[in-house]
Amino acid sequence: MPEVYFTVLWPDGAQERCYSPSTVIKNHIAEGASYSLDEFVGKARTGLGEASDRVAARYGFACSSAMAELARIEARASALAGTKPASVRCIKIEG
Repeated sequence: MPEVYFTVLWPDGAQERCYSPSTVIKNHIAEGASYSLDEFVGKARTGLGEASDRVAARYGFACSSAMAELARIEARASALAGTKPASVRCIKIEG
């Protein structure tokens, strides 16, 4: 499966390179787009869930890397809750 990396800019100014095992994440997160913190987590949850499902359909098991990436995103977002402005921008998608 073609893997995808997407780099995000968090509300605190930190950049993070995130992983998806499938291009389906591009249906949920767009390069150059900004999202509220909650909206970004929701899009990541849906997109990485679909990516993991695609891996499961092809190989017979869910993608633990996609779920680990989602857990990192959720933890980071939780730590930034209340940050103003609370938006996440996707600055780059590769793959």
